[in-house]
Amino acid sequence: MPISLKMPALSPTMEEGSLATWLVKEGDTISSGDLMAEIETDKATMEFEAVDEGVLAKILIPAGTDNVKVGEVIAILAEDGEDIGDIDLSGEAPKAAGPVEASPEKTEEAPKTRAPEKAAAPASSSDRIKASPLARRLAADKGLDLATISGSGPKGRIVKADIENAQSAPKAASAQQTAAPTAPAMAQSAPVDPGDIPHEVQKLSNMRKTIARRLTEAKQTIPHIYLTVDINLDKLLKLRSELNAGLEARGVKLSVNDLLIKALAQALVAVPKCNVSFAGDNLIQYHRADISVAVSIDGGLITPIVANANEKSLSAISNEVKDLAGRAKDGKLQPHEYQGGTASLSNMGMFGIKQFDAVINPPQAMIMAISAGEKRPAVIDDSLQIATMMSATGSFDHRAIDGADGAQLMKTFKELVENPLSMLA
Repeated sequence: MPISLKMPALSPTMEEGSLATWLVKEGDTISSGDLMAEIETDKATMEFEAVDEGVLAKILIPAGTDNVKVGEVIAILAEDGEDIGDIDLSGEAPKAAGPVEASPEKTEEAPKTRAPEKAAAPASSSDRIKASPLARRLAADKGLDLATISGSGPKGRIVKADIENAQSAPKAASAQQTAAPTAPAMAQSAPVDPGDIPHEVQKLSNMRKTIARRLTEAKQTIPHIYLTVDINLDKLLKLRSELNAGLEARGVKLSVNDLLIKALAQALVAVPKCNVSFAGDNLIQYHRADISVAVSIDGGLITPIVANANEKSLSAISNEVKDLAGRAKDGKLQPHEYQGGTASLSNMGMFGIKQFDAVINPPQAMIMAISAGEKRPAVIDDSLQIATMMSATGSFDHRAIDGADGAQLMKTFKELVENPLSMLA
């Protein structure tokens, strides 16, 4: 029986994607695990892996097609030994085999009684779950229950991407999220008539659509509270200069952002009431700090994650951020590298921004907005001096974090940045 290959959901937020490239052609023999296509999602370009074996009978969606809905049939796979000439290549799902309904003319000839059929032995739970061998192996390695994972492959089969997505989501959140109130759908903007103003109409990319939807939901559903502190950067800048001199032989050059990532991570561990996520009737408390770092790329924004940043060295954070940012701009990040995180950091200091309020990245409950460092008059040791000062603003989800706890986090963050040697202890 032919197998319909459908556009998979390669991330939890994916509703449609662009079929960038086919890596196989009609007539090719396909084995489980073969890479078949490259698909552009709302965040990255990912590879589509085969989970069945057979011959690629027909490609229904050509390369370069945009806005392909998740679940839409993109190709037909013929099983081994199946005659391709006998296959319906329209893309419609094959009808399930079942008893043929007797025609009215032959109803009278049907036997009046029917011998009871032998009941089939019940299949085990694991047998009923459709999953690729690779997905089963990954689930076993990660201790994941396949029964709790929805499959995005052909006929609902669980594939590698489903395991990675389930693995990246907070384990405690799966049950609670069902209790959370449903976010309202993004309001549709009224049509805009540009009149006679010279203009051009640009179609929204998948990434821009996702950004618009998520930020609208964040502002509509999350009560933001904003707390700002001014921070003296002089000691941090001096320490950075000394560390870079010592790390030059290793080819490592620390940025101010690297030190701020470390400071935020340590502050979250020191003030655990801010290292949380709101989940309906529950609060998820994280025991490590995974910092999402906002990176501007063509067409939008992505937030790769520095996992366990509170325990990593500054040089490790620096190397990881450079690697993540580079692959983010090339669209090569894997879902687990940008999905999740316990808090975010957005730095616009390089643009000379003096202060701004960032929008929380759900399901996280806080984001730190970093502004430019600049020379300002400051009172130091009861005397007026010139210091390099920076404004930092924390945005907090007031459903999960009280103002006093947010203030404590900002105080701790300020102390770590102004006394940066404590981050190295």
